Amino acid sequence: MAAATITSKGQITIPIQVRTALGVDTGDRIEFVEIEKGQFVIVPINRSVRELKGMLRVKGRKPVSIEEMNRAIARRATESR
Repeated sequence: MAAATITSKGQITIPIQVRTALGVDTGDRIEFVEIEKGQFVIVPINRSVRELKGMLRVKGRKPVSIEEMNRAIARRATESR
């Protein structure tokens, strides 16, 4: 089990084995996601947008153009007012 100490400024040094497992390095960002009250998971947010390509692809669904996305966003923005 890896452990770290919190400094007086609220900072921690993430142990090397945790950084390696997460695939994070100097300058990368991480996110703390609360999964239950008082329990968090650490999620690296250093992925390139290109790595996310195809993650949400639904078989048989036609891809949406940027223009269609912008129209949908504009339509929802006017509905929420």
